[in-house]
Amino acid sequence: MIAPTTLTHLRDGLKSSARMPLVFLGHGSPMNAIEDTAFSRAWTELGQNLPRPQAILVVSAHWMTQGTTLVDVSDVPRTIHDFYGFPQALYDQNYPAHGAPDLAREVTTLLASHHAAEDDTWGLDHGAWTVLKFLYPKADVPVFQVSVDMTRGLAHQLEIGRTLAQLRNRGVLIIGSGNIVHNLRAMRMGGKPQDFAVEFDTLFANKLQERDLATLSDRAKLGTLLTQSHPSIDHYLPALTVAGAADGKDDLHFMTDAIELGSVSMRSFVFTPNAA
Repeated sequence: MIAPTTLTHLRDGLKSSARMPLVFLGHGSPMNAIEDTAFSRAWTELGQNLPRPQAILVVSAHWMTQGTTLVDVSDVPRTIHDFYGFPQALYDQNYPAHGAPDLAREVTTLLASHHAAEDDTWGLDHGAWTVLKFLYPKADVPVFQVSVDMTRGLAHQLEIGRTLAQLRNRGVLIIGSGNIVHNLRAMRMGGKPQDFAVEFDTLFANKLQERDLATLSDRAKLGTLLTQSHPSIDHYLPALTVAGAADGKDDLHFMTDAIELGSVSMRSFVFTPNAA
């Protein structure tokens, strides 16, 4: 298994650059938003070292659409509490960031060939705000979400990332939020990582390091290991968006590679522009 980079090494890679980095965060349980965990601490430290963006674009596993890619153009995205059975303190959370409607409409145009459309009803789901509250706790950077089209397959999401990559040169931070392994049916409270979870998490990390995106976006090559790790691919697609937005001039750093509850990978990764 590829070990996560040290925060010092990552910090060096996040030195000032005209091109924004790319971030994928394994968000896991919503409880990370109100508990002191290794993950919330890592997100806080990452946020302290990220360059300040002009705007943030989030692709979250929790905004799934059918046959279209929606872009939130609302002025003030609402905080969505899209979960059930959690403590009241979690429902009391609010992330009052402004949106970026002009930029969001431009993104809709950029993604026109991907059946994009504007939307002003969504907001920020827990895949977005539970990590943003640690990255930018003052909620003082405009933010908007782009949905994942569940009907178009894995390679389509790579194409979305490649199209969005041009925004990196304009101060836009692209964040993907999901999990590299996400099988809630196979969770074991307090259980050790299951074999399939370790195998897929390791495969993903190795292929991403090799920049073998063809394998990572090929259902046939991933086979039953993909279906074991993702009964639904919603939590996998944001990782492909971020991978698609990277290029050969980016350095790859891994963070928080733990597997929780036996079948949820918390692996995160960051692409930083190579200063060389």
